[in-house]
Amino acid sequence: QVQLVESGGGLVQTGDSLKLSCTAFGVTMSRYALGWLRQAPGKAREFVGAIGWSGTTTSYADSVMVRFTLSRTNAKNTVYNEMNSLNPGDTAVYYCVLGDSVELLATNTTKSWGRGTQVTVSS
Repeated sequence: QVQLVESGGGLVQTGDSLKLSCTAFGVTMSRYALGWLRQAPGKAREFVGAIGWSGTTTSYADSVMVRFTLSRTNAKNTVYNEMNSLNPGDTAVYYCVLGDSVELLATNTTKSWGRGTQVTVSS
């Protein structure tokens, strides 16, 4: 059974940075694309970014381009989301997701989900 466990969320101020981590259990992570979705209160779930199995292919939502950077360490079965220049619009629960490709994750087509980690950015 695949389990994705996120960590690193918290309460920060506008302009601050946070680094989220997600470790996968029960799966060989190197075979899959990994990514992050987020959902703010009262809003639909939205794609944030994804990274391919080798780490060379990435895709980001326009709203986070340049500010967020995804990376992965397959030997540790872990993917990271380094978030810079955070603003209140980034406040959401961030979910780690696993899928067959970056392109599918960008359409919110996933195989597995984590339970999420809360990120709150105060103004």
